[in-house]
Amino acid sequence: MNEKHATNPRLPKISVVIPAFNEAESIGLVLDALPLEMLHEVVVANNASQDETARIAAEHGARVVDETRKGYGWACLAGIAAADDPDIFVFLDADFSDHPDELGAVVAPILDGRADMVIGARVAGKREPGAMLPQARFGNALATTLIRLIWGFRYGDLGPFRAITAEGLRRIDMQDKTFGWTVEMQIKALREGLRVTEVPVSYRKRIGVSKITGTISGTFGAGYKILWTIAKYSIARRR
Repeated sequence: MNEKHATNPRLPKISVVIPAFNEAESIGLVLDALPLEMLHEVVVANNASQDETARIAAEHGARVVDETRKGYGWACLAGIAAADDPDIFVFLDADFSDHPDELGAVVAPILDGRADMVIGARVAGKREPGAMLPQARFGNALATTLIRLIWGFRYGDLGPFRAITAEGLRRIDMQDKTFGWTVEMQIKALREGLRVTEVPVSYRKRIGVSKITGTISGTFGAGYKILWTIAKYSIARRR
């Protein structure tokens, strides 16, 4: 527990959840770059890694929880379940493509009372050339366009770097276990009337090869699940 929270109970408790699958090369960099003075805890959800991800995460101060069922959503749900009753959840990836030091900007609209959920928009921020592959940019644009047409809200991104109040997360009742996690959260936030905003965030080339856009099967699997999730909630909306 961060000592600052122990001496000032009025500070909101921020729990960071980092899903991680075979990210031994990058997880230490991610953890070292976090603004720990703002945080109550950091939980790394080790998603059946076969490398030293869990050991390195623990050595860099994170609390590690194991989730053997493979899937981005499974890992996020495990991290949520293990969290120590926070006021705010922050999610980011373990591959060091996000800039953890920008966490303050991501949570600022919540701390200021202006939002219940904040999406870190990579498309609006500074991007390293080649950080978002063409297939990722296309899928992102397609998904956000469909959300705008169906739900009337203009998201700019489905980026993984995001913050949400614990009460907002409880209300949306996340269910997805794999690649539909981010889009499910964004759709349900609109459905439940959460105050949603975006802030620009920086984005760089990840360390290692992406498990999603770095492979043909991953790209098609993620794309299918995202579109299926949008269709699912669109049909439910019309009933």
